[in-house]
Amino acid sequence: LKEATKINLSLSTLGNVISSLVDGKSTHIPYRNSKLTRLLQDSLGGNSKTVMIANIGPADYNYDESISTLRYANRAKNIKNKAKINEDPKDALLRQFQKEIDDLKRQLEDGGISDE
Repeated sequence: LKEATKINLSLSTLGNVISSLVDGKSTHIPYRNSKLTRLLQDSLGGNSKTVMIANIGPADYNYDESISTLRYANRAKNIKNKAKINEDPKDALLRQFQKEIDDLKRQLEDGGISDE
C-alpha cells in the first residue's frame, strides 16, 4: 500500500513536470519533488531526445486507465527540447588545431604564405 502511494505520488509529480514543460510559461519545474523526476530531469527538459512508451490494455475494465495513459502520453509528446551533440571542449580544441594544421599544409603546398 505504501509503495503504491509512492508510485502514484511520483507519477503525479511527473505529470506536473510534463505540464510545466509543455506550458513553457512556468519558471519553476518541480523536478526535485520526487526521485523519479530527478532521475528523468535531463531526459525530459534537458539536451536530449526522449521516447515515451505508453502501455494500454484492450479490456473493458482497463478503459479509464487506458484513457488516462493516452492523455498522459499526449501531453508528454508536446515537450519541445533542442537536442544537440554534447562535445568535450578538448575535442573541439583538437578539431580546431587539426583544421589549422590542414590549412597551413595547404598554404605550403600552394607556394607558401604571401605578405601582400
